[in-house]
Amino acid sequence: MVFVTRKAHFSAAHRLFNPTFSHQQNEAIFDKCNNPSGHGHNYVIEVTVKGIPDPETGYVIDLKRLAKLMEREILDKVDHKHLNVDVDFLQGVIPTAENLAIVFWGILEPKIDSGTLHSIKVFESDNNFVEYFGQPVAVPRFSTQLQEAEA
Repeated sequence: MVFVTRKAHFSAAHRLFNPTFSHQQNEAIFDKCNNPSGHGHNYVIEVTVKGIPDPETGYVIDLKRLAKLMEREILDKVDHKHLNVDVDFLQGVIPTAENLAIVFWGILEPKIDSGTLHSIKVFESDNNFVEYFGQPVAVPRFSTQLQEAEA
C-alpha cells in the first residue's frame, strides 16, 4: 500500500460558539475563540489517498487531479471567508478543526476515483491539528436563526 498526500493552505475566519449555550457557557468553553466578530487562522489541509500504483502510470492518484479537486470543492469555497457566515456547506456547524475535517471528508471522499481516501489533516496552527480517517461521525448542525440571534 502506498500513501500519497497533497498539502494546501487557506486563510479563514471563524467563531466558535454553540447557540444553545448561554453567553457564559460559550465564554467558558470557547474563550477567545468565541469573539463575536470571529478570529482568523492560516489553515493547512493535508489529504492522503492510499492505494496500489497503477502499473501504466505509476500513480496511486494523479496529484494534479487531486489538487484541482481540493481547490474546486474546498479551497475556493473557504479561502478568505468567514466559515460561520460565508460557506454554505458549513452553515449551522461549529467550525472546529475537528468538524472541518469531517465535513471536508464528506465532500472529497465520493469524488476520489483513484485510490481510497485515507485521511484528512486540518492544521489550525503550527501546534494544533486534527486528523480524521473517515469513521462515521455525525456533525451537529444548529439552526442558523439561533446563530444569528447570538451574533
